[in-house]
Amino acid sequence: MNLPNAVAGFGVGVAVGMTGVGGGSLMTPILVLLFGYAPASAVGTDLWFAAITKIFGGALHQRRGTVDWQVLGRMFAGSIPASILTLLWMERTRSRAIQEGLIVHALGAVLLLTAMAMFARRPIQRLAARLHAGTAQALLRAQAPLTVLAGALLGFIVPLTSVGAGALGTVMLLYIYPLRMTPRRLAGTDIVHAIPLAVIAGIGHLLMGNVHFPLLLNLLCGSIPGILIGTLIATRSPELLLRIVIAAILLLVSLKLLVS
Repeated sequence: MNLPNAVAGFGVGVAVGMTGVGGGSLMTPILVLLFGYAPASAVGTDLWFAAITKIFGGALHQRRGTVDWQVLGRMFAGSIPASILTLLWMERTRSRAIQEGLIVHALGAVLLLTAMAMFARRPIQRLAARLHAGTAQALLRAQAPLTVLAGALLGFIVPLTSVGAGALGTVMLLYIYPLRMTPRRLAGTDIVHAIPLAVIAGIGHLLMGNVHFPLLLNLLCGSIPGILIGTLIATRSPELLLRIVIAAILLLVSLKLLVS
């Protein structure tokens, strides 16, 4: 076992279980910047890491009844077709130098958006609640198409960078459903949405030869107990503080990737 990889997996697993955020946002930059893996290999491996890790957290959330299946179906209607189209586009335009340069800069941009979304999560929710109160009927009619559109955006971002299903997904859901989404329902819905999305994107990267299996096994040795522990202590943990720390780290990492 590679102990540093397993420890990294455990830490990311705890963050995912506690907040629903941190899978691709933390793991892909760790693999690229700290462990020196090629961007395409890091994305492909992390997609399978995220899928398998979140299955355990998703199962716990399902048992607790914290998954909104109606919202989830709307997200899938946009994210699954978009992810398949994105993978087909990546396969058709596959060139290692171009693809990895694109992945690095796209990853930096998405991490920057993710950090901003995490910092602004509560103000966005309050703003959305005020807007919904003033135009409730119109926004209720718009919720379904907006949710499909949000899913489609994630379906494009996740196969390209392995990032976005957590922080960006939660912020979009909070904006569309500011009153409906309680913290635990938000985390459960977001985690379960990420599972098939990551599996589909992971299959595409597997076919392109972008999955490093020894690395994946080491990460999973740490992440599976990590996400179970994180999920179990989620209701008794300083989630806000952890989100601020993660957002600050992502901000610094995004700037590093964008100027590289």
